[in-house]
Amino acid sequence: MKVKQKYFGKSGTIIFLAMISAFPPLSTDLYLPALPQLTEYFSTTPSRVNMTLSFFFIFYATGLLFWGPLSEKYGRKPILLAGHGIYIIASILCAVSQTVDQLIFFRVLQAFGGSAVTVIATASVKDLYAGREREKIMAMVMSMVAIAPMVAPMIGALLLRITSWQMAFVSLACFGCISGLVSLFYQESLEKKFNGSLLHSLGRLMVVIKNPGFVSLLGIFSITSVAFMAYLAATSYVYVTYFGLSEQMFSFFFAFNVLFATTGPMLYIRVSKRYSASTVVTACFFMLTCCGLALGTFGHLSPWVFALAVAPATLATITMRVPAINLMLDQQEHDAGSVAALINFAGMLLGTIGMFLVSLNPSHMIESLGAIQFIVGLIGGGLWLLVRNRPFVLENVHEN
Repeated sequence: MKVKQKYFGKSGTIIFLAMISAFPPLSTDLYLPALPQLTEYFSTTPSRVNMTLSFFFIFYATGLLFWGPLSEKYGRKPILLAGHGIYIIASILCAVSQTVDQLIFFRVLQAFGGSAVTVIATASVKDLYAGREREKIMAMVMSMVAIAPMVAPMIGALLLRITSWQMAFVSLACFGCISGLVSLFYQESLEKKFNGSLLHSLGRLMVVIKNPGFVSLLGIFSITSVAFMAYLAATSYVYVTYFGLSEQMFSFFFAFNVLFATTGPMLYIRVSKRYSASTVVTACFFMLTCCGLALGTFGHLSPWVFALAVAPATLATITMRVPAINLMLDQQEHDAGSVAALINFAGMLLGTIGMFLVSLNPSHMIESLGAIQFIVGLIGGGLWLLVRNRPFVLENVHEN
């Protein structure tokens, strides 16, 4: 289908959408190598420093529900610029924090601003593209964003070698400035703004939630975040603590998994030329179930066995994300901001639950991760089989 509106040209648009979609992974992964140094610097405990991560996720998810509906009333560009401003100021304040409590508070502020930026990315895709074209754009954006978790820790480790932890947040502020300057040239993509009050604009979330087709798909596809985020929470402990690898070797294995993540979206575009989105999603849930079974049974044998078991699971979860988001966006003709907010909020919330579940039994993380993947694949796949032939799915699959 035709693109509704273009800015920056097609290639520039993709790069821009990838840039504003990369705020969450960059904001968390860039300073991960500095966590031990932060513990020593502030003379506090690791659990206290880890609150800079957990609070970021909580308030990032909450911010999505605030900014998404507001973008329907005031437009995408004002929210985008406001988010950049808050994010830049918060990043600078993080860098000059004198106590761990200050750092936690400013990380909350940083998350709130960053959520405004990323919610506009999803909403803009809905505004500008439809059908098959939207899938292609999302696939390219996701592939580019997936590189951030691989590159960010490496950059963070390099910064620690030549300077201090503060430079990680200065770097994030610089990234925010560059992205903010580019955003000044963003052309408003929302064709018709919501004319109701501010309270009514926030109430549009309830309008979207009352859409049974959207809620059904949101529930099915959001649970895949449980498996994906559980892997992110467990991977360093498995490779470094359980298998005894060095941090450098861990980064190589982590990059191996990220390679599968970057491949997934573009693989979907190629495969979907022969098979329907419904078939691809079914195959991905089946693969996730099989990987969970294999991981729980053989994952403890060696780091390579573990890696070869979790990599296809990552491929499956990322591959199905393209048709999943496209199907969910198609369920609601309007309220793209609220739709984008709920999609990202549900994924973040359930992902946080996955991180908690896999940490319940630290001595059996591999088995726990395998069980989570198996259960998510089984439940998600079963629910998908129940709805895949429903009209609200078939109409949009055929349309693509």
